[in-house]
Amino acid sequence: MKYNPINPQLFIKNRKNFMGMMKPSSLAVFNSNDIFKTGADSTMPFKQHRDIFYLSGADQEDTILVLFPDCPDPNLREVLFVTETNEHIAIWEGEKLTKEKATEITGITSVFWLKDFDKKFFEMMTMCDTVYFNTNEHYRQAVEMETREDRFIKKCKSQFPAHNYAKSNPILQRLRAVKDPIEIDLLKHACDITNAGFRRVLDFVKPGVWEYEIEAEYLHEFIKSRSDGFAYTPIIASGNNANVLHYIENNNQCKDGELILMDVGASYANYSSDMSRTIPVNGTFTKRQKQVYNAVLKVKNEATKMLVPGTMWKEYHVEVGKLMTSELIDLGLLDKADVQNENPEWPAYKKYFMHGTSHHIGLDTHDYGILWEPMQAGNVFTVEPGIYLPEEGFGIRLEDDVVIQKSGEPINLMENIPIEVEEIEELMN
Repeated sequence: MKYNPINPQLFIKNRKNFMGMMKPSSLAVFNSNDIFKTGADSTMPFKQHRDIFYLSGADQEDTILVLFPDCPDPNLREVLFVTETNEHIAIWEGEKLTKEKATEITGITSVFWLKDFDKKFFEMMTMCDTVYFNTNEHYRQAVEMETREDRFIKKCKSQFPAHNYAKSNPILQRLRAVKDPIEIDLLKHACDITNAGFRRVLDFVKPGVWEYEIEAEYLHEFIKSRSDGFAYTPIIASGNNANVLHYIENNNQCKDGELILMDVGASYANYSSDMSRTIPVNGTFTKRQKQVYNAVLKVKNEATKMLVPGTMWKEYHVEVGKLMTSELIDLGLLDKADVQNENPEWPAYKKYFMHGTSHHIGLDTHDYGILWEPMQAGNVFTVEPGIYLPEEGFGIRLEDDVVIQKSGEPINLMENIPIEVEEIEELMN
């Protein structure tokens, strides 16, 4: 992997926390992701399943983690299975994890070859009552394909029908939502790489450049900085393209007088950053563009102050809506009659700001977190209000990643990324 080694104490602590929430006489199984085919003998780049990475740090395909804290055999309480390398694999694919290297990365001392999994797993199953399956229950998930986890669950239920079964996801939703200081450092590093990419782009953009050229500038800086690349498909949206919320074609030329909405983030060590900035193609905002920009920035700054322990997710978004409504009235986009006659299910401000303000971020760009419980210290959220004006030919979104503190306002992991109008114009000119 490109990234620097991660302190294994993170994964040791994560496993301890997870096992502390398991039922008595139970074990949990976590599978790595598949390598996905594209056709013929081609594959997509491998991306590790975030849950097995969170609990082990193992970043290799064909890997299985089994946690069995009550196992009578102390050597089988934390077990990692990895692919046994051979001369053919070494020549064609390069180095794979040895047992010693796997222990160094994960802190797990019991490492076996994957070919021994069925035998060892049967042995462990004879000593346990409940099996935790790692199902995907994220509130945004819409996966249609059968995953490695799905296949394992079918096989396990068929072979061991008399066992009880439970879900890992509720535990992981709770644990992964609160970041360890080591995770905060990794997220900050991803944000710093994004900062370097943005500053590179500020120096590059001018009338006539193409959106895909800007995308390439980001990727150059990200890879140069040991990033995994983009944390998600980048949005480089000039002019009216900004009013398509998930515009990813990035194939238009940027014209003098337009704005460019850029929603990009670097990934580092599988941790995501998520930044949105909107800049003028020619380096100078018009008066109207500046008015709308500063309205969005004001909403972002005020919304950020609300991200404190005890804040409820739904109530937060209602309050942000009130802030945005006030700004839209000041901009002449709404009037009091629009607000008085609005549909409570779709408030008037939604005409110009139709998406949510914040989401959890971490190993996944839309990370784990329990939305119906109060926010708490260690949660990491984006803050990303926007105003979209197809009639005026531009849209503006501004987004930072922040960490909730025990007291006071959250820490902005992107505080070094330029965002004020004057700073952006100065850097571009």
